[in-house]
Amino acid sequence: LTKFSALLICMATTLFFISCNNEKKEAEPETPTSETTPTVEKVNTIVTTPELMMMVKHKVKDYATFKTVYDGHDSARLANGLHSYVLGRGMDDSMMVVVALKADNLEKAKAFSKDAVLKTAMQKAGVVGAPEISFINAVWQDTVNVGSIPRVITSFTVKDFDVAKKGFEEGRQERIDNGIADRQYGHEADDNHKVSMVTALNDVDKAKAYWASDAVKKRIEAGGLTTEPKRFIFNITARYR
Repeated sequence: LTKFSALLICMATTLFFISCNNEKKEAEPETPTSETTPTVEKVNTIVTTPELMMMVKHKVKDYATFKTVYDGHDSARLANGLHSYVLGRGMDDSMMVVVALKADNLEKAKAFSKDAVLKTAMQKAGVVGAPEISFINAVWQDTVNVGSIPRVITSFTVKDFDVAKKGFEEGRQERIDNGIADRQYGHEADDNHKVSMVTALNDVDKAKAYWASDAVKKRIEAGGLTTEPKRFIFNITARYR
């Protein structure tokens, strides 16, 4: 009887420890392995391959009329290697319109800008006065989608483009801290002393206060600017690609 009792106690103890061990295994979560953990690829949105842009700014009598004529003139633009990119309207004057196009060839784009066909189309679209046309070689772009927050085109002249570009890169975090996100940086195709910069404004009032600050005055001096920056704030009204 004593041996039998001892055997029962031994079996009960063994079953107890097996049960506890199983409960412990069930309670412990599975450690994820490299096979079960998804990997998220970081997408690079920065483009440093130069891209030619044609920028047009002008006043119109009526935006709806202008856009109808502009969209109807697309085949003529495509025939000259111009691809519609963005339309925008001025924040302070909604009849001021900016047109951004991607260009395949500088000479063809220049020829188109002087073509009588374009002049006739602009008259039909209700363009007032002479348009401001520039051809920009964009050397840096951030293609990440930041939505339709206001944009600003800043243009100025510099002594040396490489010095100015270095200053642009060094000042990026300072601009971010003041509600400004860099979108594009480049220079006129025929003159790299004439700089064009496109930014997005997360906070317009904060950005305006920053532009008037001593910090920007220091940036202007360090970047070798020879003219005061000219800014045109606009809202995007159409995207084409």
